[in-house]
Amino acid sequence: DVQLQASGGGLVQAGGSLRLSCAASGFTFDEYAITWFRQAPGKEREGVSTIASSGGVTFYADSVKGRFTISSDNAKNTVYLQMNGLKPEDTAVYYCAAAFIVSWDLKNYWHLPTDYAYWGQGTQVTVSS
Repeated sequence: DVQLQASGGGLVQAGGSLRLSCAASGFTFDEYAITWFRQAPGKEREGVSTIASSGGVTFYADSVKGRFTISSDNAKNTVYLQMNGLKPEDTAVYYCAAAFIVSWDLKNYWHLPTDYAYWGQGTQVTVSS
């Protein structure tokens, strides 16, 4: 069975840091892109960052560039999202998702939730001001 297990959320003050983890199993890790999405109350789910674990290609939403860093440990089938300089507007439930990357235009479609076949449960990130 395909599983994506997200963890690492919590409550942090503005300016603080958190590291989220997404542990994947049940599929060939380097054939997929792993993406972090987030959804705040009353808002649509938005793509935060993605990584193609096969080649290390990464993309970020403009709102997190320079503050968040995505990385992968292929030996552990795990993707991390290091979040620094957190702001109250980063408060949301964060989800990791996997999409088959072969013949897929990652650069232009990574941020679209509809393109992802597998989703993990969310982890809450709350940033206080």
